[in-house]
Amino acid sequence: MEYLIRNCEPHDLPKLVVLCQKHAEFEKAAFSAEGKEKKLKEAIFNKNPKLFCLVVAANQTITGYVSYTFDYSTWDAADFMYMDCLFLEEEARNFGIGEVLIEKLKEIAAEKNCINIQWQTPQFNERAIKFYNRIGAKGKDKVRFTLAL
Repeated sequence: MEYLIRNCEPHDLPKLVVLCQKHAEFEKAAFSAEGKEKKLKEAIFNKNPKLFCLVVAANQTITGYVSYTFDYSTWDAADFMYMDCLFLEEEARNFGIGEVLIEKLKEIAAEKNCINIQWQTPQFNERAIKFYNRIGAKGKDKVRFTLAL
């Protein structure tokens, strides 16, 4: 499969929202596409971005993405990258693209002097957990909480 990994561009946003919907469905999470394109545009494409995103372009469409932010760890007293989402459509899996995306993130995180990359995945996502273990990531048992405002 031929593909290109590049920064998300404004014209990618409609497809990115579709991929977010598919990702949410896979994770059995609620998702509403309403207003997402506008909000993502504001978050990614402003002077001081809140969110960064790489997309996987193949066959003249977007077949996957990885989004990330930068944060600061109190315990480590250092910057880290937080991988918010990594999602590939089924037809883009098993080509090593996930590993290439992680390598790209490692390069970006190193350039920003981050000490590590952190992320989470549902416990039922055994395929992802196997992948993350294979690339050398270490899991932590924690419970994620969300408090609605």
